[in-house]
Amino acid sequence: MSRKPRVYLTGASCAGVSTLGSLLSMRFGVAQIDVDDCYWMPTDPPFTTKRPPEERVRLIQDRQSALEGWILSGSCIGWGDALIQDVDLIVFLHTPTPVRLQRLDRREAARHGSRILPGGDMHAAHKAFRDWASCYDDPEFTGRSFAQHQKWLSKQSAPVLRLNGEHDPEKLADRVARHFGLVDP
Repeated sequence: MSRKPRVYLTGASCAGVSTLGSLLSMRFGVAQIDVDDCYWMPTDPPFTTKRPPEERVRLIQDRQSALEGWILSGSCIGWGDALIQDVDLIVFLHTPTPVRLQRLDRREAARHGSRILPGGDMHAAHKAFRDWASCYDDPEFTGRSFAQHQKWLSKQSAPVLRLNGEHDPEKLADRVARHFGLVDP
């Protein structure tokens, strides 16, 4: 490959997408663009106001166009196909729901502390987010789901690498690097 890689990482909430994205960003010497940074308006409490889809796309495309290679991490299914037209690889991380929910609880406690506990100003939002994230494996769920991801992945022309998000992130990064011939087999 004559230029730096362009990789799109996606999966369920707390599947390990941002963690893997950070590792790949360091390994490949490219920027990581996290979808959530452009998806949500900066508010307090956070994650309460979505940006319009066209604004999200513009913000991310502005970042991508300034870079030779990049790691795009998060979910832009249903509104952001323009962001991955030039992608070299799509990585789908699948992590069992109990593992994801443990990660979610740890991450949210670290980010927001007592605000997510009963009586805290973010408790209801945290509970709603956790409930939403727990429905990922339900084929009838209308939010982001495993079924939705599989349908979307089946329509992509770029190569798709499916990884188990329970595995060590360094080993997952090795698998992605191997795709680009950057690690000995």
